[in-house]
Parts: sequence; C-alpha cells; structure tokens
Amino acid sequence: MKDCNQCGKCCQIYADGGLSATVEEIAWWRDQRPNIAQYVSDGRIWMDPESGEQLSSCPWLRKEPDKDIYSCAIYDDRPEDCRLYPVLISDMVRDQCEMLEKIDLLDLESAQQKLNRSYAD
Repeated sequence: MKDCNQCGKCCQIYADGGLSATVEEIAWWRDQRPNIAQYVSDGRIWMDPESGEQLSSCPWLRKEPDKDIYSCAIYDDRPEDCRLYPVLISDMVRDQCEMLEKIDLLDLESAQQKLNRSYAD
C-alpha cells in the first residue's frame, strides 16, 4: 500500500452528505472556528450557509494550481471521519483509492491486515 498521494477522491466522494462530525467537533468549531461552523446545520456538515442545502462538494477541498493534487484548508481541524479514512479496503476499492497497489488487490484480506496495522502504529 502506498502513502496518500492527495488525489482528492475520498474528499470528492464523501463530501456531499457522506461525512459526519461529532457533537464535540461541532461545538469546538462553534467556539473556535466559526468559519467552519457556518457549514453545519442541524448536526449535518458541509451545508450551504445561505440555503441550508447539502453542498455537492467539500467547501475546504483545494486543488493545487496546475497539479492533480488536492489539499484541505482545515486539515488540522477536519472531522474525525476525514481523519480516519481509509478504514476498510473494500471502501478503498470501491472509491478507487490510489493508495492501493496491485498486490493489495490480489489479497484483500492481507491488505486489510496491513491497513489495520497502520492504525495501530
């Protein structure tokens, strides 16, 4: 398994309602980062501050100019859902995560064990 290459696929796939934030994260954003909190509505994240509708993309995802590399404008304060991705190899396969190598795809169970160990480190 390779290191993340910042392809942005996970951010693009899950940002339109596939992510959540804890009550504690939302409360902290309200107190410390109101610019983030404005995108929270009724406990749901990445909502349009004006219309209240779910955004179709993450408001914090930034594409580097002239590169296929993405960054997160709130990286240090991003939700736990973002911090923990990826958890399951099956999700990575479905999402076409670029961290996966051919050897990982040949033995998904071994790849999952490798991923689990990376979280234990």
